[in-house]
Amino acid sequence: MRSPISSVSISKGPWDVVVIGAGAAGLMSCLELPSKLKVLLLNRNISRHSSSRWAQGGMAAVTNLGDSLDSHAEDTLNAGAGLCDGDAVRMFVEEAPKSIKRLEQIGMEFDRKGDQLATTLEAAHSYRRVLHVQDRTGRALVDALEDQVEQRPNLLHRQGVRVTQLWVESNRCVGVQVLDGAYLYWISARAVVLASGGGGHLFANTTNPAQACGEGLALAWRAGAVVEDLEFVQFHPTALHLDQAPCFLLSEALRGEGALLLDKYGNSPVSHLQGAELATRDKVSRALVEAMKRQRIDYMNLDIQPIPAEQIESHFPTMLRRCREFGLDPQKNLIPVAPAAHYWMGGVATNLKAETTLKGLFAVGEIACTGLHGANRLASNSLMECLVFARKMANIELTDNVVIKSLLNPITSEKCQIRPYEIFSEDYLINSISDLRKLIWREAGVTRNYSGMQDSLIGILKELEIFTNQPLINLVNHHSKDLIIHFDEIQLRNLNLLLDCNHRLITSSLLLKACLFRRESRGGHFRTDFPASVPFWEYHSRQKLGKGIFTRPVNP
Repeated sequence: MRSPISSVSISKGPWDVVVIGAGAAGLMSCLELPSKLKVLLLNRNISRHSSSRWAQGGMAAVTNLGDSLDSHAEDTLNAGAGLCDGDAVRMFVEEAPKSIKRLEQIGMEFDRKGDQLATTLEAAHSYRRVLHVQDRTGRALVDALEDQVEQRPNLLHRQGVRVTQLWVESNRCVGVQVLDGAYLYWISARAVVLASGGGGHLFANTTNPAQACGEGLALAWRAGAVVEDLEFVQFHPTALHLDQAPCFLLSEALRGEGALLLDKYGNSPVSHLQGAELATRDKVSRALVEAMKRQRIDYMNLDIQPIPAEQIESHFPTMLRRCREFGLDPQKNLIPVAPAAHYWMGGVATNLKAETTLKGLFAVGEIACTGLHGANRLASNSLMECLVFARKMANIELTDNVVIKSLLNPITSEKCQIRPYEIFSEDYLINSISDLRKLIWREAGVTRNYSGMQDSLIGILKELEIFTNQPLINLVNHHSKDLIIHFDEIQLRNLNLLLDCNHRLITSSLLLKACLFRRESRGGHFRTDFPASVPFWEYHSRQKLGKGIFTRPVNP
């Protein structure tokens, strides 16, 4: 396997395609792009953490004789609460079984029952159609894709390289600005594929890793691409809730196999819901939050003891290991759980070819809003969505290289001259991120209302103006295309934190604007001041830089 970390500088291009993000969406995109194309895969992280790798549940596809594409489509539409685009749903359910075969061809080994693929039941599915690899499906998927991608010809994979801006000329994306170690410079490309993940880490309670902070969405919006349906966030009902422990997701497959939710009195907090434990995630999450408020506690309990011990050991080893790491034996004790931000249905708007509204820019995976999920994602449709839309990269349409005058100029290099006293302290920036996450969880979490969100938005916009005018951010935003800038260690640490703050503020403000705009409750968006769904609002919300917020109709 080729090392993705190298001291060799990256060619300034032009590359055929730059792919941003090395989770399932980015890896599958690289694998599907025609092998003759020269591809640069960039990953901000040097660790192997990604939302894809953390995914436990599985991938939804029709593989059983008793199941049908129509049933999968109907379940998806029902979960989406009136906002799924019909054309996206039909294409997805038809392509999903083909993607399973593709994965098997490249060596992914799903769990089997005899000579058949094993399937499990998850919330709001009518049939057992979720394929898995024990409770580590995401990790198995990423491992399989990595092995194949690293053998692909004409590909350079670099970790520890952060994309800080999209390069736009004449309303077309023609490359990226990168922070590569201590150096800031531009790379040109015929196309850019955003596969940078979602924004769950905007919230204090989340099942997502830290890099899932909506940075790709902020980059796309600043470049002029349309973003869509940002008010719809899925909160997973059952994340581990222990002091000093991360919000580790406890897969819905546990409830599909018989695990029960219990309040502090041993009663079911979801018995009033149709489907009870297996109602849609938004309804289960709200039921848990309401029960916690009534009982003045901050968690509910998950009882996995109705599942046979042998089945737990064989199907959920990761869950058992993680719980035991924190001193909890779930086969003897109840597991404390609470809702946490898990998946963003909204994102950068795309068509069925994964094309955004900005020419030359594509988006795949959770960063994209394809119209598939509507107001609420059906369980285990997301990993499969990564694959189905990444496979569209096989037929990517590239135009000839755009003539960029700045590429004709000689490249020069200079050191950053910004002094330490002009920079925020690291503690201040770290605390700002923490405070923002708590604010977004409190005001834009499972339940929302006008006054809390409006006050939060006003404060965020004021803070965003301050950050935007910081010297280091100004330097990045007005960086000449023919200049390489070198930062010292202090400048570099502060720049990375400033970029984190700035992008989180941008994305949080867009989230709040969308939540305030939709004056109803639907799917993953619930407002206590507008608790009902209203037919008038059966539209997608959209935002674009310089245009504000507007709508588009749902595709039939």
